[in-house]
Amino acid sequence: MSLPALLNQYLVKRPQRIALLQHIGEQGSITRAAKSAGISYKAAWDAIDELNNLAGTPLVERSVGGRGGGGAKLTEEGARVLRLYQRLQALQAQILEATEDAADLDLLGRLMLRTSARNQLYGKVRAVNAQGRNDLIELALADNLSLTAQITHDSTLRLELAPGDTVVALIKAGWLTLLATTVQPTPGYNCLQATVEERLDDSEGPSEVRLVLSNGQTLCALAEAQWLDELRVAPGSLLQVQFPPSHVLLGTPV
Repeated sequence: MSLPALLNQYLVKRPQRIALLQHIGEQGSITRAAKSAGISYKAAWDAIDELNNLAGTPLVERSVGGRGGGGAKLTEEGARVLRLYQRLQALQAQILEATEDAADLDLLGRLMLRTSARNQLYGKVRAVNAQGRNDLIELALADNLSLTAQITHDSTLRLELAPGDTVVALIKAGWLTLLATTVQPTPGYNCLQATVEERLDDSEGPSEVRLVLSNGQTLCALAEAQWLDELRVAPGSLLQVQFPPSHVLLGTPV
């Protein structure tokens, strides 16, 4: 691949998640921003959830308006992040000019890992507790929420985890179980209370339920439509979300 082509790939074609922020700032609508960014409405929601969760402070404020609407605007922090990215773009152009070989950019691309896990929660390590060959990692999230991850002791050493470290907890949507607020959660499991933000039914599989935690971070879970119907789950409903510590994967900044 020639250097001009690499410039087009890494600089001109900006990451869609950041581009989405710009379009939201300009359009004031999730639907229009998604169209301008060249992604689906659903992908736009997923991107906003991920950005808000990873930032720790919401970057986008939105109001649910169905598939034909959905107002959105950048928060003060979102506008600041967008300005920061634009400055970094200028620096990136200078870096690209300084690369010694086109292969250097392919190497950087491989190092920028993306994950298939739908749920990514930003937090800090509160404690590391040994449990045989495994460790229980207590994580503190915003608004005094917490969760526990179970990883091997070798993983703790490899990630060099210690209290105060910043981590990202990764949880696949299929690993979350929704419970009514009257149901007792499974002992030893993580359990968080959340408000239903949106329910997306699928005639060919389980429904997708988007939930908001008290700290503004979001989760996506899968559930059978019949169960949701029986509980009359709709936007605004309160539910519990439970998952075992062993289903929490941890990532740290490089």
